[in-house]
Amino acid sequence: MKFVDEATIDVAAGDGGNGCASFRHEKYKEFSGPDGGDGGRGGHLLAVADASLNTLVDFRFTRRFEAHRGEHGKGSDMFGVKGDDIVLKMPVGTIIFDAETGEMLHELLQPGEQIVLAKGGDGGFGNMHYKSSTNRAPRQKTPGWAGERKTLKLELKVLADVGLLGMPNAGKSTFIAAVSNARPKIADYPFTTLHPNLGVVRVAPEKSFVVADVPGLIEGASEGAGLGHQFLRHLQRTRLLLHLVDVAPFDEAVDPVAQAKAIVSELRKFDQALYDKPRWLVLNKLDMVPAEEREARVKDVVKRLKYKGPVFEISALTREGCERLVQKVYEHLAKVHRATLDPVDVDPRFVSLPGAGD
Repeated sequence: MKFVDEATIDVAAGDGGNGCASFRHEKYKEFSGPDGGDGGRGGHLLAVADASLNTLVDFRFTRRFEAHRGEHGKGSDMFGVKGDDIVLKMPVGTIIFDAETGEMLHELLQPGEQIVLAKGGDGGFGNMHYKSSTNRAPRQKTPGWAGERKTLKLELKVLADVGLLGMPNAGKSTFIAAVSNARPKIADYPFTTLHPNLGVVRVAPEKSFVVADVPGLIEGASEGAGLGHQFLRHLQRTRLLLHLVDVAPFDEAVDPVAQAKAIVSELRKFDQALYDKPRWLVLNKLDMVPAEEREARVKDVVKRLKYKGPVFEISALTREGCERLVQKVYEHLAKVHRATLDPVDVDPRFVSLPGAGD
């Protein structure tokens, strides 16, 4: 299925039904009064977050959605039936913008979360709505109100704990296939990955995290080179970035350090907040480097990058070093998760005081 992470749709809620002006007519009952009912409410346009979806492809070709209008009011005190609502299922992580103003309207972050995209119009009032002690035979009625109409832009940011960053052919797809249940396309040419891939990494029973593999970047991506930076937004919600560097490129003229610096530069140009996220250096394809040269190669790359954070040496192909990296990633995510939890209020009566009981 084609991955689609942007779509523009038109939504139109249903108009409200018109009110009715009617008078009761029964044999032997004169002046029975008004009995015109109100019109029904128009149908709403709703959006619900569905965890089983991971793309906006459903909105690629069907782009207009209209809810039914409310039924008109009738005589004999009969109110109109409300119009049927329309529910649009969207992936978790979808952001909804007003296409005309660019204002962000909603963000679907929890499975099952439901919001109103366009509100249906209220029904008009029938003449029985206006009866009073001084207005015994009202003939007023009102038409139904129009439902909301909007043009919306949908943007999907995949929800992942860890994001993979690197040049094309850095081994990101091989790595995510080695440690998770994802099965991305893997080939010996650049830009094999054309859309984000998500994989669930199982560390232990009931211990897992989600990793996202986005298409590789090249220098100038922020200006549109290669696949551009259109997929970098999928890394904005991650808690940790793994920067994969190919330490054994096929072309000896290619400098992996220069490529790594270019990636970091593009990251900063795109979003300073994304650049400031925790970023670990992962040196990949060490199986292609002779054992006696590995230590010197690693030290040279780290020194030239002037990198001070965690460094991991792996081979995604042979899975060497992958288990240790996965364990460290999970420990980091668990630590971040604990730090974000609200502190538990403790009753001061049960707090041990220093020196108490001495």
